[in-house]
Amino acid sequence: MESSNPSWFLYGPGEARLQSLPIPEIQSPHDVIVRIAYVGVCGSDVHFWKHGGVNRKVSRDHPLVLGHEAAGTIHTVGTAVSSVKVGDRVAIEPGIPCRRCLACKHGTYNLCREMRFAAVPPDVHGTLTKYYRVPEDFVYKIPSGIDLQEAVLMEPLSVAVHSTRLANITPGQTIVIMGSGSIGLLCGAVANAFGAHRVVLVDILEHKLSFGSDFLDCKTFLVSLDKAPEESATRLREMLNAPDGVDAVIEASGAEGPVQIGIYALRRGGSYVQAGVGKPKAEIPILALSQKELHVHGCFRYGPGDYELALKLLTKGSIDVKRLITSVTPFEHATQAWDKTARGEGIKNLIQGVQD
Repeated sequence: MESSNPSWFLYGPGEARLQSLPIPEIQSPHDVIVRIAYVGVCGSDVHFWKHGGVNRKVSRDHPLVLGHEAAGTIHTVGTAVSSVKVGDRVAIEPGIPCRRCLACKHGTYNLCREMRFAAVPPDVHGTLTKYYRVPEDFVYKIPSGIDLQEAVLMEPLSVAVHSTRLANITPGQTIVIMGSGSIGLLCGAVANAFGAHRVVLVDILEHKLSFGSDFLDCKTFLVSLDKAPEESATRLREMLNAPDGVDAVIEASGAEGPVQIGIYALRRGGSYVQAGVGKPKAEIPILALSQKELHVHGCFRYGPGDYELALKLLTKGSIDVKRLITSVTPFEHATQAWDKTARGEGIKNLIQGVQD
């Protein structure tokens, strides 16, 4: 019987070791064991690699297996599993709620206080491993037209679905996306699928806007760092011939400047969604926000129906996530993928699962 489960443990900033976890066993009749095929690198992985964590940090006494964007093949199933079978290819939703708290019972399980989310300290190991256990209702069977590399992007696409749903986009609207990383690009793609009249991508890096313009077939706006946010917002509205402002802004960078530009750019009664995560506190133009009576929404991961809709968008061919995949790094060199992402190379870098 196989006894090795190679896994990448982070012990602190810049210190990772390839070691073996125990092979997970079925604990509930509804559990499945997934053999991981690919893991995506997220900005949070880079933050862990460079700083040891975000709010809570890893340590040499409590190292952690990283990774939360993942897809693979069903290896083992519990006795009550009915939705998938051994050999099925699946995408993994990496956060398991308690199912009992008020948030869960209200249908907002992404806000569960007892959420066990992959690669969150101190003790919830992630998916950068050979075998990973998850309840059957948190894996999603992938149809034959989608490969396992694409399936990894179900996770960030679900973030984009959740963010865009919160913006309440309707056909004919103008939507501004602040930030052209993978989440911003996917938010723009989902907004197009939801019927937006035009999507506008905003960033400070011209090469990222060039890719985004081609990927989304959209307008772009390059922010000048020497301009005040209010002035940048005025220039953006002028470029769009939208003197009253735009209908919705999805902020996907987490930086303070884009937050301010987004609020200034909105029309009265417009929608603002904060999808990006940055420093804990930011200065915002509270007077403009209030006087415009903006609909402002926080955004955290994804919730009921988001993965299902992401899968439908992929299956229909509405969004081509394959174009976002820049590189695939062998499992034994996983840290190189973190370094590539830290240097800003590419859009989405993947790590291949363990090869026999």
